[in-house]
Amino acid sequence: MTKLKNDTFLRALLKESVDYTPVWMMRQAGRYLPEYRETRSRAGDFLSLCKNAELACEVTLQPLERYPLDAAILFSDILTIPDAMGQGLYFEVGEGPKFRKIIRTAADVEALIQPNMDDELDYVMNAVRVIRHELNGRVPLIGFSGSPWTLATYMVEGGSTKDFRHIKAMMFDQPEVLHQLLGRLADSVTDYLNAQILAGAQAVQIFDTWGGVLGSREYREFSLKYMERITAGLLRENEGRKVPVILFTKNGGQWLETMADTGADALGLDWTTDIGDARRRVGNRVALQGNMDPCVLYASPRRIREEVGRILDAYGEGSGHVFNLGHGIHQFADPTHAGAFVDAVHELSAR
Repeated sequence: MTKLKNDTFLRALLKESVDYTPVWMMRQAGRYLPEYRETRSRAGDFLSLCKNAELACEVTLQPLERYPLDAAILFSDILTIPDAMGQGLYFEVGEGPKFRKIIRTAADVEALIQPNMDDELDYVMNAVRVIRHELNGRVPLIGFSGSPWTLATYMVEGGSTKDFRHIKAMMFDQPEVLHQLLGRLADSVTDYLNAQILAGAQAVQIFDTWGGVLGSREYREFSLKYMERITAGLLRENEGRKVPVILFTKNGGQWLETMADTGADALGLDWTTDIGDARRRVGNRVALQGNMDPCVLYASPRRIREEVGRILDAYGEGSGHVFNLGHGIHQFADPTHAGAFVDAVHELSAR
């Protein structure tokens, strides 16, 4: 077992003492980096890149070669589970993910495969093992999954959506079918994240990208309940240390108190919630991750530094903050501006 050279990220998630605020970026391995675009071109397509452990490792490490980030995140996709359940994931250029099979009925749910982590999803675990080996204790590795609600949204809509008409029609008209699907997904996500932890992931994040499109009652019933079920089933210690769990619901700032009751160690915030207000609301129950608007990276390095300082001041003194963007870095962000962001977090927080 390689000793971690920099465990600041893990200690901050557990609200332990740190010398500065750690930072990483959602989608930090991605299209804004020219080296990523070159590797993806060699892979042939996005799914081939995800399924090649060596190339997935290569793009995972690329941002760490540019920036002094405090964590690496596994390069993969949230839709690996629906693909492994037999839906036939593919990507259309300019249109995003699509599925060859779509879930609309109870029979469709019954027909889903319950994936074996050592079979249909072994390529993900291989990537985790290769990345951990290549990191050699440099920084922790984050594993992740989509939330059951978010995965179900893609599975029922058949891909990306702007109106959520099929998933919400199912939610209001056939709630028992949706609960059946969400239960299947919760079991698969639990197994998936535990397999990532056993393969070497040192923290895990659940991405609830579409939880914020729900009303308060529906959020608790169809999204939060299943994330709480997953959190309760996760391995919370491996390799002799705790494995923190982060919940991130985009546009979910109104539910922070309830999210803090799930047993997660940290909550991700998007930029629509003031981090100081969030800290007052959740107290010492959880750490907070976030939450700069990714569009700030289109501004000048001077303005980026000002915004970093503002968020650090809003959070206040003490540990329990992992700096991040409020969502994934945009593909048109200037890589030098991302570097200015990371440097500003380290320099200003250390003071």
